[in-house]
Amino acid sequence: MIRLDGDGASNALREQVTDAAAELRAGGTIPTLAIILATEDGGAVWYSRAIGTAAEKVGIDCRLVSLPADATEPEIGAQLVELARDPDIHGMLLQTPLPDGVSADAMAELIPAGKDIDGMGPLSMGRLVLGRPSFPPATAEAVVRLLKWHRVEMAGANVVVIGRSAVVGKPLLHLLLREDATVTVCHSKTRSLAEVSSQADVLVVAIGRPRFVTAGFVRGGATVIDVGTNAEGDGSLVGDVDEHSVEAVAGGLTPVPGGVGPVTTASLLLHTVEAAQAYAQAD
Repeated sequence: MIRLDGDGASNALREQVTDAAAELRAGGTIPTLAIILATEDGGAVWYSRAIGTAAEKVGIDCRLVSLPADATEPEIGAQLVELARDPDIHGMLLQTPLPDGVSADAMAELIPAGKDIDGMGPLSMGRLVLGRPSFPPATAEAVVRLLKWHRVEMAGANVVVIGRSAVVGKPLLHLLLREDATVTVCHSKTRSLAEVSSQADVLVVAIGRPRFVTAGFVRGGATVIDVGTNAEGDGSLVGDVDEHSVEAVAGGLTPVPGGVGPVTTASLLLHTVEAAQAYAQAD
């Protein structure tokens, strides 16, 4: 079985971002990302800081906007509107979870498509569906980047995606269709799920249930992309795929951590410099 780690793809993207950021700075534009955080959730706080550190390493300024964990929807909305109007901010990333009573959908609508680096808003998603230029959700895009990096054929392949979230499953459907794959999206109501998934040439799992997919879900020699990141009691992370079971039958499997995650972060950084490039060209 081949280990499909994200190091090569993420490193190549970071080099691309570093060069683009340096060129922007030389021209007087400092690519800047704003991360809006209104939670005390440990994972969200850690992830925000990790993205900030990664951004600084490639030449992107990062502004962490911390709001109280009990911030109201008008308070968060006002902050988003202010950042949307700020010409020095090129990318915006709203972290979840949000405080009780705050609608993520309503907040996403306040992020302009040109700054929506994680494709949260309806305009970004609509453009993705129609095949028009947009920033797709970074995790979904990372799956496709990872498959391309490891030279997994998608054109004509039977791809099964387990999970229909707006972050992974739904946008991934459209990204895979662009690659001429034949795509089946499964979910909690799918009948005979293991039977359906075991027909896949490429199986993508993004359901948020630790070690849910076992060998019986996987066709021999299939490529398995595990998007899940579930925290164990000891603080370690495991995927949605039971690695020890699946590695006996799969042709390739992404590790958790170290697979999709690094490519997701690098994709967010690339989207930020692309947003800054668009701003610089329009200025």
